[in-house]
Amino acid sequence: MSDMTTVGTRQKTLKTRISCSGVGLHSGRRVTLTIGPAAIDSGIRFKRIDPAGQGAMIPARWDHVVDTKLCTVVGNADGVVVGTIEHLIAAFSGLNIDNATIEIDGPEVPIMDGSADAFVFLIECAGIIEQCATRRRIRILKRISVGNEQANVALTPAPFASLDFALDFPNPTIGRQEKSVRLVESAFKRELSRARTFGFADEVELLRKAGLARGGSLDNAIVIGADRVLNREGLRYGDEFVRHKMLDAMGDLYLAGAPIEGRFWGARSGHALNNKLLRALFADTDAWSYVDDVIAPTEWSDAEIRQATA
Repeated sequence: MSDMTTVGTRQKTLKTRISCSGVGLHSGRRVTLTIGPAAIDSGIRFKRIDPAGQGAMIPARWDHVVDTKLCTVVGNADGVVVGTIEHLIAAFSGLNIDNATIEIDGPEVPIMDGSADAFVFLIECAGIIEQCATRRRIRILKRISVGNEQANVALTPAPFASLDFALDFPNPTIGRQEKSVRLVESAFKRELSRARTFGFADEVELLRKAGLARGGSLDNAIVIGADRVLNREGLRYGDEFVRHKMLDAMGDLYLAGAPIEGRFWGARSGHALNNKLLRALFADTDAWSYVDDVIAPTEWSDAEIRQATA
């Protein structure tokens, strides 16, 4: 190994406040949110600023997840919630933002175009600054998995962060898709950030009767018919569906409270299993440890790296 001196990377937050408005995917309600700087070690937190929210401060953390039906919802003990947070949190993860406060005047993050692209744009417009504290990672020490033969997720040790995902739908427009992404440099922005959420046209009415997808449209989701995509502009990527599932997983996993050093594998899974995976991880103190996020040579041999990424 090289004897290069290790250098701790710094925590990051936003340089200034910035706002956007849009419609909630499930509520159909118009909402405004403002993303702003936050102190060292404060993490990412939502603040409900509408009267119904009572000024509640809700950490964007795995142990505050209260619902995972078609989206990830965080809440507090008084029942104040913020839903559909996964795309925004994925943007924070992809841009390495550790600390931020999100003021929001409603119960759901706006869906924007159905991807994380608008949130990436907002964060970059606000600017990103380093803070005087070392960032830390969650190192995976042994395999943790949840699920069954139909759908499952796992975290395994690896010398870097990576995502592997496979989905399989009977609809021929999707079919079976698989993708792997190593989360280095600008990989999130390049590979995943523009992938949109998707749904099936024949399920829309049922979802709306259940109080969901009231704000969904061809402007903020890929809508799939019996044998084709109904959006006039088509797909942004040939495998946009699996890329979006990976984007969702990035948002859900960042609720761990720090970036994860390890390999994530998902098969036909979603928000519920992603949260169960984090709960299983933190329930096993032998499965993980905090380490400083440092720029240093890997302690893994070439053979170990090949095995971890096989």
